[in-house]
Amino acid sequence: MRTSMMSRMLLAALANACMMSLAHAAAATKPDGDQGPPMGPPIHAVLTSPPNVPPPTHRNHPAKVIVDLEVKEVEKEISEGVRYTFWTFGGTVPGSFIRVRQGDTVEFHLRNHPDNKMPHNIDLHGVIGPGGGAASSFTAPGHESQFTFKALHQGIYVYHCATSPVGMHIGNGMYGLMLVEPPAGLKPVDHEYYVMQGDFYTVGKYREKGLQPFDMQKAIDEKPTYVLFNGSEGALVGDNALTAKIGEKVRLFIGNGGPNLVSSFHVIGEIFDKVWYEGGTHQQENVQTTLIPSGGAVIAEFHTVVPGSFVMVDHSIFRAFNKGALAILKVSGPEDKTVYSGKEVDSAYLGDKAQSLAVVSQVEASTEHGTLTLDQQVKAGGALFNGTCSVCHQSNGQGLEGVFPPLAGSDLLAATPRRAVQIVLNGLSGPLTVNGKTYNSVMPPMSQLNDDELANILTFVTHSWNNKGPEAFSAAEIKAARAATPRPPGAAE
Repeated sequence: MRTSMMSRMLLAALANACMMSLAHAAAATKPDGDQGPPMGPPIHAVLTSPPNVPPPTHRNHPAKVIVDLEVKEVEKEISEGVRYTFWTFGGTVPGSFIRVRQGDTVEFHLRNHPDNKMPHNIDLHGVIGPGGGAASSFTAPGHESQFTFKALHQGIYVYHCATSPVGMHIGNGMYGLMLVEPPAGLKPVDHEYYVMQGDFYTVGKYREKGLQPFDMQKAIDEKPTYVLFNGSEGALVGDNALTAKIGEKVRLFIGNGGPNLVSSFHVIGEIFDKVWYEGGTHQQENVQTTLIPSGGAVIAEFHTVVPGSFVMVDHSIFRAFNKGALAILKVSGPEDKTVYSGKEVDSAYLGDKAQSLAVVSQVEASTEHGTLTLDQQVKAGGALFNGTCSVCHQSNGQGLEGVFPPLAGSDLLAATPRRAVQIVLNGLSGPLTVNGKTYNSVMPPMSQLNDDELANILTFVTHSWNNKGPEAFSAAEIKAARAATPRPPGAAE
């Protein structure tokens, strides 16, 4: 009798345990963000252009959120004097930043401007559903599509166009970020910024002036002309640099639209306090450089301690200084010499990105109209010289005693000024006598610079520091010299 009762009690306990396990399993399979139907009136999402981020949702309940996003095909500068036709979400590269809360029901409206030439759609990586919304949002010019999804998972998610050929649409700038806040929101910080990397493929070489079309073969071969933050070389430098003050906390939402390259994102002179890697819920601390896959994103936070210009780069470093992947955060406030001495070398370290290159655009416009003057070329060449040549030859052209020969008052340039074309294209090494002194160093070829840039730099050098230069150098002259110069395989053209 007692044994039978104990058996029944044991069976009941096992049954209860099984039921509890099943209940826990069912709860575990229920998405964290599915917190029931939306509450309150519908909310129209605030969308912002980069590098700005919409304000936090500040809600303790899920809501119906309406997102209105328009596709625009626009021609803009990708670099000084270089135009490109971008395909965009909201008129910018990257596209408008979208911010919702986990558990929200999002009613998404995608409009394709009637002046556009191509059909487009949108694939949001934060959507659970076929194509991330792409299957429901194919939209012809002049039309609008609508679909609805529930934001089930918190995190920072890439969105992009997925219309065929997908790589071409992404490569023309069709990507952006959507933040799905956790139910409790993110902790307050002093600044939130939106930065997104992308690789671009133009028919012309890096900084070749004029309107540049998309190069499909370069894209297929994964050989980008530009690697950029926020769609242009000037997007986050100079007057467009990000800003903060000493003692503030900065949160970066960093995405990588690709379409091809992985980003090695790094802020020179800072260490990330926290990085939510791959856009998920786990975090790493004290991070120097974080990998961001194509089609991925991270959230990175750090606090400012000393003032100065902090340079953001893709640490695949040729992309930063030779393809454009460089941005600046300017931190203001008193120095703390116990942390850092305070010496800055912005102009040497940042190259020509330390200043405005608007004069280069002016030269391009004047060239097109046949009104280019010597003074314009000298000014443009000076800006480029300060970013490319002044580290060795110094901004005053005096060079470095015993190491790099002077360009100011150079008897070498005075005797054979056109020889300068061959020197900058092919480099120079071995003993060299300038103004009665011997120098023995190496000047590498500067053939990565385009014909316009070299013509402007040489014009500046030969018409500055009391040099009595000849007539201005022309891009046509540089092009002819380049074509006549044999180069080993793999050398810059």
